[in-house]
Order: sequence, then C-alpha cells, then structure tokens
Amino acid sequence: MTADLNKSPDESRRALVAALGCYLLWGFLPLYFHLLAKLGVGSWEMIAHRTLWSVLWAGGLVLLARQGGQVAAVLRQPKTLMILALSTAAIFINWSIYVFAVNAGHVIETSLGYYINPLMNMAAGAILFRERISREGAIAIGLAVIGVAIQTAALGHLPVISLGVAVSFCAYAILRKQVKADAQTGLFIECAYLAIPGLLYVLHLQATGAGHFGSGPSVTALLMIAGPATVVPLALFAWSARRMPLSAMGFLQFIAPTIQFLLGVALGESFTPMRALSFTFIWAGVAVFAYGAWRRTRRVAVA
Repeated sequence: MTADLNKSPDESRRALVAALGCYLLWGFLPLYFHLLAKLGVGSWEMIAHRTLWSVLWAGGLVLLARQGGQVAAVLRQPKTLMILALSTAAIFINWSIYVFAVNAGHVIETSLGYYINPLMNMAAGAILFRERISREGAIAIGLAVIGVAIQTAALGHLPVISLGVAVSFCAYAILRKQVKADAQTGLFIECAYLAIPGLLYVLHLQATGAGHFGSGPSVTALLMIAGPATVVPLALFAWSARRMPLSAMGFLQFIAPTIQFLLGVALGESFTPMRALSFTFIWAGVAVFAYGAWRRTRRVAVA
C-alpha cells in the first residue's frame, strides 16, 4: 500500500520515528540472541520461546486493532488458512536460519541476505506477478548477482546462509501478498500455528530438566522478551509503512542489515578483501535500488 503523501508533519515525524525504531530493533537483534547463548540457551529453545511468547503479543495487537471479527472470518476460510500455513513455514525457516547463523558466528552472512532480499523481491515480482522492473532495478539486481558470485568465490561455496535468509523471506512476502487480511490478523494466525509445537517443545525441555525457563530471573525475563522482540518491530513497520513514502522506506530498510554487518565485524567475524569486494557490489546495488525508489516517489508527488 502506498503512503498518503498529504500526512501532517507531526504524523510524518511519528512515522519516521516508528520506522527507525523498527529497523534499529531488527539491527541489534543479534545481540539479544548472543546474550541468550551466553546464558546457555540453545537455538531451538530460543526459537520455541520466540513462537510461544509472540502469539500473546500478536493477540494483543489484534485486540488493540479490534480485528477479532477479521480473525474469526479468516478461520472460516480454508484457502486463506492454507496460505497462512505456508507463510508460517516460510517465516519459521527464516527465523531458524537466522538464529542458528547468528549463534554460529555468521552475522555478516545474515546481513548479506537482508541486503539482497529487496532486490530478490523485485525480481520475483517481475517473474510471478509481471511487475515491470525499472532500469535502476535491473542494474541493482545485476550488481547483486555479481556480489553474490564474488561472495561465493570468497567462501569457496554458495553463501547458503545469505541465500536461505533472502529466499525464505522472499517466499514469505509472496505468500502474504495472497492473503486478504490485515497484517496483525495474519501475524496472529501465523504465531498461533507456531505456538503449538513451540509450547510442546518448551514443556519437553522443562520436563527433562534441559529447559532454562524459571532457572533464574534474568534468563526467564530474556526468554519472555522474545515475544515483544519479534512482534513490536513488525507492528512498528506495519504502522509506518502506511504513512511514509516508499522511497523513504526504501532507504530505511537497509539500516538493519547495516547494523548487523557492523556487529558481525565488531564481533570478530572474518572479513577478507574478497568479501569486502562482494559487499561493495551489494551496496552499489542497494544505492541504485534506493535511488530508483526515490525517483518513482518524486514523480508521484509531482503528479
């Protein structure tokens, strides 16, 4: 949905603050998982608690937005529920790759995935929905492909983590495009799907003495924070995206992977000259993509 270009200055500033908050939270998310790992929490336990506590916060958003009726309507639509089940699988794969990669010391590779994701979305839109790719878009995709090829040479194999992150999130976006329901409603149902196996796994860990929930106030509080850490940035994104020009969102969406990239470097991950060259092409593609988005929005504003 395009943003309303006639919003008041106050609302525009609030939308900007919300978008910045969203991408800052996403950018620093690796530190949260690193902290849990230092406390002995395994990646599967992190993911399970993320699914478990997210459904409560997503349900709260539905209540605040007064979308209970919409949730009830979706529950009576088998086709929509099937699409949401598939989107749930896609976001679960994305979360799993991300958490395991971060805890294994591959934050830089995850950042690459989120850099190329918007460009992959654009290519998928052209292939699947016959959306027209602008000249800037074609150049951006070409530069990204070169960057991935160089990254492959630098690693000695395909950047599986980066491509896994980008492909899973692209699949999620494609599936959610087919759902005729608001973001909060779809997110709640997805979280509900994931909460059932998440709860069973947490109960299994607690019963066998391997769970960390309740083992101390700090680790218990951090596990419960997984809910707002997941849902709050999504809510901020949905709110700001409806109130900001697409060009502004096009620029801001690269804040999170940039922070993640800097965190990866600060954490001592390998960053060879070849990897630096690959990121140079990716950043060039990002710059061209953002410039194209800015030009399109300027034309709309003038019209």
